[in-house]
Amino acid sequence: MPYGTGLLWWLGQMGLLIKLGNTLLCVDYFASETPSRRTKIPIPVGELEGVNVILGSHDHSDHIDRPAWRVWNKTCRGAKFVFPRMHFSSLTNGILDADKCIGLNDGESVCIGDVRVHAVAAAHEFLAKDAETGLYPCLQYVIEGNGLRIYHAGDTLRYEGMLPSLQRLGSIDAALLPINGRDAVRYARNCIGNMTYQEATDLAGELRPALVIPGHWDMFRDNSGDPEAFKAYLEVKYPLGPKCIIPECAKPIRLSARI
Repeated sequence: MPYGTGLLWWLGQMGLLIKLGNTLLCVDYFASETPSRRTKIPIPVGELEGVNVILGSHDHSDHIDRPAWRVWNKTCRGAKFVFPRMHFSSLTNGILDADKCIGLNDGESVCIGDVRVHAVAAAHEFLAKDAETGLYPCLQYVIEGNGLRIYHAGDTLRYEGMLPSLQRLGSIDAALLPINGRDAVRYARNCIGNMTYQEATDLAGELRPALVIPGHWDMFRDNSGDPEAFKAYLEVKYPLGPKCIIPECAKPIRLSARI
């Protein structure tokens, strides 16, 4: 793959498959069948192959799919698993081999092959930093490789200091942002939330990625969002960009670095 180019496939919810150079990454892919799921599984669990890095932003089943990760621990033999360090003991207790795991915390990064993964704390709905260990349960990632930077916001609200932390990592070529919002009804049933589409619009407008993709709107009827509303609001409020694509599941999106 030529330098300064990449491929991205949206896999529903906040799932991404990313090809940068010779490295294939899979982020927050929920591949299990559940009664509440209303979308098809684009890649069956047993058919995910050739992945070098599997990332999870936080320990909710639609982001770290434990049954699937247990399978991929065996079938994706050379893959490294990256996730918040707070969950290291839990995920290496009968699910993952410890030597395949890399736990990160806010402000840390790791090189895997020719890709570097940067971690930024996420507030879902709270930062929830552990006072004793200083560890955060939820992360966002900036993935850097082959001349591109891709921002995966995980599940988060915007919080003070988040934008500067992201900006310090350099210009973003593509960003996946959650837009499903939050409300009392969902919170009352322990379904914690994310940015509204208006808040996600302002983050995109200030961060200025070349491309922004709305996520977390399709998979569950009672925790969805409106990608068309996000796109329309972004285009009216920030007419000079970034460009917005409402993704189609498993359809490739070609990326090119800014000139």
